Amino acid sequence: MSEDLSGRRIAHYRIDGVLGRGGMSVTYKATDVRLGRKVALKVIGEHLAPDAEFRERFVDEARNTSAIDHANIVPLYDFDEVEGLLYIAMRLVDGQDLSGHIKEGPLTPARTLTLLAQVAEALDMLHGKGLVHLDVKPANVLVTTKEGTREHVYVADFGLTRRGATGHRTRTGDFLGSPTYAAPEHLRGEPVDGRTDQYALACMLFACLSGRPPFQGGVQEVIQGHLGQTVPALSQLVALPPAIDDVIRKGTSKDPSQRFPNCAELINAARVALAGVAQSSAPAQIGPQSGSIPAQSPMSGPTPVQQGQYQGGYQQQPLSDPVRLRPPNQVGVSAFTSNQKERPPWFAPVIAAAVAIVVIIIVVIILSPRDEPARQPKTSSSPTLNIGDEPTSKKPLPTSVPVRTSR
Repeated sequence: MSEDLSGRRIAHYRIDGVLGRGGMSVTYKATDVRLGRKVALKVIGEHLAPDAEFRERFVDEARNTSAIDHANIVPLYDFDEVEGLLYIAMRLVDGQDLSGHIKEGPLTPARTLTLLAQVAEALDMLHGKGLVHLDVKPANVLVTTKEGTREHVYVADFGLTRRGATGHRTRTGDFLGSPTYAAPEHLRGEPVDGRTDQYALACMLFACLSGRPPFQGGVQEVIQGHLGQTVPALSQLVALPPAIDDVIRKGTSKDPSQRFPNCAELINAARVALAGVAQSSAPAQIGPQSGSIPAQSPMSGPTPVQQGQYQGGYQQQPLSDPVRLRPPNQVGVSAFTSNQKERPPWFAPVIAAAVAIVVIIIVVIILSPRDEPARQPKTSSSPTLNIGDEPTSKKPLPTSVPVRTSR
């Protein structure tokens, strides 16, 4: 269990209290003392701080969130590391997450469509940037009435968001996310894309209109339901037209190619199917009472904050370990599926220094002047006289030298 940092200060943030705990991080209500505004401060769990993989995922969350500018995505204010603690500062949303609303019972069709249309718009924008959220669920949809005349939705928690088709499992093959709303390909460790989030959105549509998720029970029961069972007919549980069953069935198809082209198309189809029913009242339950959505913590892997009421009413949940489903499938090369042994942190600097030294030595050798060979004495064409030798010429040497004087 991570230490409660309430009352302490991280950088220029004063921590006022705990908002929620998850398997990967703890979110606090904090005050930016420089600007005087309240923020939600997400701090990586102390038990994961030394783990290079989860630190990398936490950094990815900050980068992914900061790269997204959309009215229905929680804005990121700041990201940094202080004394080994990584943190993300985000907008503090004054409201409640969607799971809290669903626990009160089925939502009206009109409200369901209004809220999920905003979620669909945010997800489609995310997919257009090549990102997949991978943890779409009611607990990650924040609802507030403090920012306009209608309920406004924020999609939160991008701790599992990936760019590309792979990397959604740990290096040891652990599944990351909430099986309650997970698509079959996500559970199996297969390549994922925007249709994976659409499956989760279709499950949320079912939950909003019925007050419960499509599959209930233990972890393995829920997983087997997503992998091999058809989603129950919604019209058999609540008083809604059978046309909505076709919409949800298509959105939760086991084959991603059989789903809607995007999330907005799913919601538009649901709007058409529900056009003939009362929009202002919740559908009456006609099937057996199945209860509300079960607590997410037993089924959650090391997901970021499991959010209850975002301000002042977060559910306090214990940190949990990853849910291991099966060995990972080899679906491609990614930063989190590499089988290569990690090198120590000093390896790269040492190699770089050695290469630099070798290069310097080579340059010095090339530029240094070469030794010149010893010069041979010049040979003169003029006759020389060797002292002590016999003269070779018979002509006698002169005994005097004429000298001319100038007057």
